[in-house]
Amino acid sequence: MPRPRLFPRETIIPAAMRQFWRRGYHATSMEDLILATGASRAAIYEEIGGKRALHLACFPAYQAAIVSPALRGMDAPGAGLEAIAFYFETQISLAEAEGLPGPGCLVANAATETAPHDLAVATCVEAHNSCLQHAFERALGNACPSLGRAERTDLAAFVTLTAQGLWSMSRGVESAKPLRTHGHILINLLRARLSK
Repeated sequence: MPRPRLFPRETIIPAAMRQFWRRGYHATSMEDLILATGASRAAIYEEIGGKRALHLACFPAYQAAIVSPALRGMDAPGAGLEAIAFYFETQISLAEAEGLPGPGCLVANAATETAPHDLAVATCVEAHNSCLQHAFERALGNACPSLGRAERTDLAAFVTLTAQGLWSMSRGVESAKPLRTHGHILINLLRARLSK
């Protein structure tokens, strides 16, 4: 009978995700990953394929654990601006619970650290931003069905950019107050535009 795996992917990846999220790719050594996951170097290579492969495996895990729950409201029929506000509040509350200054967004961090030099990471970043933008587009379309497609796309891209900026900002603030202030300003700007 084969011996059960002590450190399956499902155990290694979430722990590694938190390590990369907090420290970044370059500042995280294999020794850090061994300590964070409790797995041996051999187990990490056997189960995942090494540090870079583990880093890439963290993006879908982050999407499932952090991003998708916050975007869930935008999948509801008729979800509009309140769903966008819910996304921001969910992520801000998460950052607040983790403690500020916090790690920001795993994907936003990777966008500036590794994506410029790693096509696979850049593809993950692009997929993440596309997922956000499409969700925001749906909500904006529900909130204002008369909004033209091009403007809806532009506004959704702006909301995506604002989101990434807020999560980067969360790495340097000690209170969630400025994050919520900027989130409210964004929603008010969208409300004003959609009411025209």
